[in-house]
Amino acid sequence: MNYLKHFGLRELPFGITPDTSYFFACRSIQEALNTLLIAVSNGEGFIKITGEVGTGKTLLCRKFLSTLGPGWVSAYIPNPNLEPRVVLLALAEELGVPGESIGAHRLEKELTQRLLDIARQGKRVVLCMDETQAMPLATLESVRLLTNLETEKRKLMQVVLFGQPELDRKLASASVRQLRQRITFQYTLKALARHEVADYVAHRLTIAGYSGPALFTDGALKAIHLASRGVPRLVNILAHKSLLLAYGEGARRAERRQVRAAIDDTPSANIPWWWWKAA
Repeated sequence: MNYLKHFGLRELPFGITPDTSYFFACRSIQEALNTLLIAVSNGEGFIKITGEVGTGKTLLCRKFLSTLGPGWVSAYIPNPNLEPRVVLLALAEELGVPGESIGAHRLEKELTQRLLDIARQGKRVVLCMDETQAMPLATLESVRLLTNLETEKRKLMQVVLFGQPELDRKLASASVRQLRQRITFQYTLKALARHEVADYVAHRLTIAGYSGPALFTDGALKAIHLASRGVPRLVNILAHKSLLLAYGEGARRAERRQVRAAIDDTPSANIPWWWWKAA
């Protein structure tokens, strides 16, 4: 691809698909990862991670799962907007339990037996559920009931809930107050700070194979930070579009005017008109 050759890149640096090879340990993400690792080592309860759209919840989840050692058995459900039985079937599949052709009671019994078998092997189970703000309350309750299973020392399964801020409103419902009381650790992801945006962009360029002088001027990076509000997904979109525009002009780096054009083409990004005038 001429774009890659023009900038000396091995691959596209600003994709929006979560890729753990591009994991950037900014302060908020690192604190969230530390919280997860401490929480699961503690051995009980639910863990909740919330953040606005595009702040890196899914990438954090994948990084967390990849960090777990051989003493863990992990399960991942990316779309829990499902009825209770369907979620239990998804969990059964993740844990290697054949459950398609059996009834609800038998399914729960088989899951229980599998969790006990894993515990006897000296291993722990952690279930990560993404986008849980969309999960029906009945499904949340069915997951809670599964976590009632425990040995004398610890729970047989821990659950990490990843979701947008709407998850907090859902958990405020009286019908899931028992689950809410079991959330022992929680963390809210924050956006990237101004200096972190510059480091984040440089990090992704390095991973993509770039080793030359800065591809973005200071003014361009400041505009990206303001327009994206530090949301990593928006930073990626704006940086990618800005480089495309620079490439189209035959330029070797992106300046503020390319970023402005990228912002105009991105509905979720904006900067007040007066900032451009002052800048």
